[in-house]
Amino acid sequence: MEEESDTRKINNSFLRDHNYATEADIISTVEFNPSGELLATGDKGGRVVVFQREQETKSEPQRRGEYNVYSTFQSHDPEFDYLKSLEVEEKINKIRWLPQRNAAYFLLSTNDKTVKLWKISERDRRPEGYNLKDEDGRIRDPSTITSLRVPVLQNTDLMVEATARRVFSNAHTYHINSISVNSDLQTYISTDDLRVNLWNLEITDQSFNIVDIKPCNMEDLTEVITAAEFHPQQCNTLAYSSSRGSVRLCDMRKQALCDTHCKCEYWEQAYTQTHVFKHTRTHTLHSDMVHGVTAM
Repeated sequence: MEEESDTRKINNSFLRDHNYATEADIISTVEFNPSGELLATGDKGGRVVVFQREQETKSEPQRRGEYNVYSTFQSHDPEFDYLKSLEVEEKINKIRWLPQRNAAYFLLSTNDKTVKLWKISERDRRPEGYNLKDEDGRIRDPSTITSLRVPVLQNTDLMVEATARRVFSNAHTYHINSISVNSDLQTYISTDDLRVNLWNLEITDQSFNIVDIKPCNMEDLTEVITAAEFHPQQCNTLAYSSSRGSVRLCDMRKQALCDTHCKCEYWEQAYTQTHVFKHTRTHTLHSDMVHGVTAM
């Protein structure tokens, strides 16, 4: 029996010949969803492309490892900060999936200043037979309505839709470098060079600053935050790394502002035989560049 043809309507306009690829086509981040069925990529043009793993069939078992385009959408557009007279690039810095709790998928994507929550869902039916709208979607004159109709659902081609559900902005002075979803599925953190902010996924106009390493005098600045990550099971525990090779572990139960960490470890070299953190007291410009932690 032949495989059923894929009837999903997907915009493949982003697929270009690699010989004519522009800088906007360069991939800046990739992320699997928790099940590994979906792979999301973000590029410098602000687009997010989601790939879906092919299901294994008896006739073609090797297709199990192939990923085909599932959905593509424009996540961020270039903006301009009029207060600082700076352009905000549309480049996607980080993507994080939320655990799936229903038929739809949710992910967070961020550029330098704004985090967005996206819902990706499938639709194969549409309602028809509205009373106040005609078949083209135009509003009907109420005086022409002489009877009431019950709308019905009609089968259509399977479509994958991406909808922006939340926009979290105006909370970071510096460029966002990482985001992390909490295990409580209610909050997440966004991190820039000097601060870590805690957000509720349902509240877009308020965030809480839980880490702030900005000195009173910027000339005293010796390190910046490079990444932050929640513990996968403990919702109160997070860790953040710095450009000096340190990883600081924080417990939000201790105090609201996690500037005083519970534990700090310095990474002395990229790889050791014991695979453990070692303390180091001497820091030079060269050692900071070599030992700086860039991701977690």
